[in-house]
Amino acid sequence: MPFLVPVGMSSACASCVSVLKSPSRLFTTATPGYRSAGQMEFFRGLKHPSPEAEESREQRAGVPMGSHSFSYVLVALCLLGVAAEATQLAPAVFVFGDSTVDVGNNNYLNITKQARANYPKHGVDFTGSTPTGRFSNGYNLADQLAQQLGFPMSPPAYLSLTAKTIVSQMYKGINFASGGSGLGDKTGQGAGDVIPMFQQVQYFSKVVAMMQKLSGSRTTNTLLSKSIFLISTGSNDMFEYSLSGGNGDDREFLLGFAAAYRSYVRALYRLGARKFSVVSITPLGCTPSQRARRLSEDGTRGCYGPINTLSLRSYPTLAASLRDLADELPSMAYSLSDSFAMVSFIFANPRTNAWSNQTAHGHVNVFVLMV
Repeated sequence: MPFLVPVGMSSACASCVSVLKSPSRLFTTATPGYRSAGQMEFFRGLKHPSPEAEESREQRAGVPMGSHSFSYVLVALCLLGVAAEATQLAPAVFVFGDSTVDVGNNNYLNITKQARANYPKHGVDFTGSTPTGRFSNGYNLADQLAQQLGFPMSPPAYLSLTAKTIVSQMYKGINFASGGSGLGDKTGQGAGDVIPMFQQVQYFSKVVAMMQKLSGSRTTNTLLSKSIFLISTGSNDMFEYSLSGGNGDDREFLLGFAAAYRSYVRALYRLGARKFSVVSITPLGCTPSQRARRLSEDGTRGCYGPINTLSLRSYPTLAASLRDLADELPSMAYSLSDSFAMVSFIFANPRTNAWSNQTAHGHVNVFVLMV
């Protein structure tokens, strides 16, 4: 039975918490260089929405957003988040993805300044106004989700841990995300040595091996089966595909996109993961870089349509892929946030009664993504 995220509540946080509170499987119904040809096996048997279904979504979300001229995109993830639970709803949180959830791994990499977030313009609303490596003014999506689950913030960045500190931390969760990375092995390499998804999963496999050595397979499997695995990635793959001019076949790209996602969810499942919270793609055409792109290409202001259409189309393809995967893998539970619809709602309703009331009570948490 689909779980529909209430409007105004974080699609990622609300759906993820619901996976923990219900025994049933829950879901929202809602690049070049993708590994090797071996991933083509995931294309077969993939269910896709009908063109009519996609058209109807495009009309629904279809965005008067092009007429907006905001200087940044408010990604409405954990927008009107409820107060965190008094007790932890999961023993651990493991985070994978890009700058939307990176909490400092890029601080330790040989990368360009643009791929770092450890200098003063970041973190102004964080404790002590200190930049931490989060691509945000304060807490980011990973922090917000962790807080909804009863943790003080996201688990620490994997590369920040020492041989001593990782032993205790790995039972509470670790953040493997890297800003600029993506599903493709080469995504983000222009920024330097970012950590692609395949390497993030490799790091996690090393952690699992360490757990098994210290605590045994049974204890490790029990912990991992009750933990939450947050995945927020794919935007950079889409940016690079769009900027390259594509190959004339967006459907092929989207199939590869969903196939890569499936391969990594499958890999994490084999390592013991059972509960996944997946964050879908936001309207990328409304980010500052893409607004500037539209202005440069055709002299008009607003969101860049082609990549917004690609972002919109990625959701039903990913949803169908995850649904098939969950039917295949026993005990897999997942949530998929419809981030495009959520952000579209915010653009269309920049001020609502709910927003005003929540602001008055100090409960609004907005994650600002600046690209």
